[in-house]
Parts: sequence; C-alpha cells; structure tokens
Amino acid sequence: MQLNAQALANLSKPEQIQLINSITGIKPANLVGTADVKGGTNLAVFSSVFHMGSSPPLIGMVLRSKGDVARHSYDNLVSNGCYTLNHVHPDWADKAHQTSAKYPLEVSEFAATGLTPAYIDGFSAPFVAESQVKYGLRFVDEMPVKHNGTVIIIGQIEHVWIEQPHYAPDGGLDLTALNSVGISGLNNYYRLERFATFSEAQA
Repeated sequence: MQLNAQALANLSKPEQIQLINSITGIKPANLVGTADVKGGTNLAVFSSVFHMGSSPPLIGMVLRSKGDVARHSYDNLVSNGCYTLNHVHPDWADKAHQTSAKYPLEVSEFAATGLTPAYIDGFSAPFVAESQVKYGLRFVDEMPVKHNGTVIIIGQIEHVWIEQPHYAPDGGLDLTALNSVGISGLNNYYRLERFATFSEAQA
C-alpha cells in the first residue's frame, strides 16, 4: 500500500484517525492524575508522554486543544500546578481505557472505574495506587502548536514512586519486568518485551 497526500485526505475520518494514530508505533500508556482546586479528581489515559531532559527532569505531553470540548486534565493541572503520570498494567488496562470516556466534571474517573487514588504529603494531585511506576510533576510551561491547535505541556518531576524497582542491564527501568504496557492507535494495548540491551554505540 502506498498513499500520497491526496489519498490520505480522501480517507474517511475514522480511517485517517486510526492509521495516523498507529503509524508512529507503540507509545507508553500513562494515566494522568489531576485534581481541581476544590480537591475533585480526574483521571485520563494518554499515549503522548515523552522525555525532554534528565537534568532538570522534564517530561512533555501533548494535549488536544480545548476548543468547545471540556479538557478537565488541562484545566486542573494548569490551575493546580501539579499532576501525576502512572504506568498502566495488563490486569487493569480495561479500567485505564475506560477513563477515555467523556465523564462530566462532577464524576471522578477513579470512582467510575474502580481505580484507587493515592497521595504524597504536600502534593495535591492523585496517584494511581494500582500502578507500579508513578511520578508527580510540577507544571512548568505550555507550548501551543499553531498548526493543529494542540498544546505541549512541560512538567518537572518532583516525586518518583516505584513499588518494586526492576532494572535493565544499563540501569534504566526494565519495563518488561515491571509489566508496563503501550498503546497503538486509540484502542490497542500491547505488552512490552525487552529483547536486547546494547552497549553505547561508538564511531
């Protein structure tokens, strides 16, 4: 199959969404935990989280534009100044996926899905107790993407919470042993398998 720009434009909207969302490959599945200034909680699954730097520890995340649709995660993390990212695992991936439903503001996805909020003293955003790898971030900046109206959220890690660390030979987290999962497209979840750890490449 080969598609040029015109052929892509001629695809139906569902076909285009599924193709372009999956063509970049498997992306990390994360639940974004936020709270509003009154303490109401929100939980939403995202596959657009990426590393931006280790010192300081910055993480980026792409959010769709607000427009006429409520974006509770965006509103909460900007107004409250903090949020959490929580790895998803196979035994409750269905609950994580359910957070993508459009619940009204007054309904917490924690309660709707049966997932459990957990907290660290002095940090108001909720973590997901069931997640083996979770971390809390302070909102640093946002970068609007003019071409499609999305926003890149930049956060700095303040808390790392790993239940039972497992490390790869190079010292990074072993995501296979931790049983973290990835997402491709909108609805497909994948187990992650580390098949090699190479030494640093030299010219």
